[in-house]
Amino acid sequence: MKTEDLITLLATGAGAVEAPALGQRYATAIGWGVLGASLLMLLLLQIRQDLGQAIWLPMFWVKMGFVACLAAGGLFATIRLSRPGAKIDWVPVALGLPVLGIWSIAAVVLMEAEPMERSKLFFGETWKSCPLLIAMLSVPVFAAVIRVMKELAPTRLRLAGFAAGLLSGSVAAVVYCLHCPEMGAPFIGFWYLLGALIPAGVGALLGNTVLRW
Repeated sequence: MKTEDLITLLATGAGAVEAPALGQRYATAIGWGVLGASLLMLLLLQIRQDLGQAIWLPMFWVKMGFVACLAAGGLFATIRLSRPGAKIDWVPVALGLPVLGIWSIAAVVLMEAEPMERSKLFFGETWKSCPLLIAMLSVPVFAAVIRVMKELAPTRLRLAGFAAGLLSGSVAAVVYCLHCPEMGAPFIGFWYLLGALIPAGVGALLGNTVLRW
């Protein structure tokens, strides 16, 4: 599609896609992506053995809640950036609130912990692998989301790619929660976020290429 074609579509309204319809299309894409990420997790990582006990712990749901809210913010950003001329004023707020929430919890945990324990709370036992595994699980989600976005008419390609990558990484982090044994808020607030930001960075770098129309 060339610029003249986009102008024609916008003028006639033929290219407009309402937000509910966009949400439905992305929900379907995310569903397929989650299926792919879950299969990867089951084949390569497996579900944590004590999941039945972990789900009764408050921090398990804090962890799930953080990445789920981050995914919701990523979806909001992705939908907005899929539509030419859509305002993105609230996107930083939608993305920043989950991060601010988990960082606030992490700060309290670190302040209350003994100095010798703070390093363990931050690094946990899986800091070297956690971000990379989340990024790996994000691949099927990213492919599905980018396919939908490319069919639309994003104009801010790098930002759109970043949003699609962040959405994919956050959704992958939700799946990764079923495997990861880490429960510390400092660990989650940094390493999980880094895991989501890796595909976001890849999306920003590839946006001009994979979303070009």
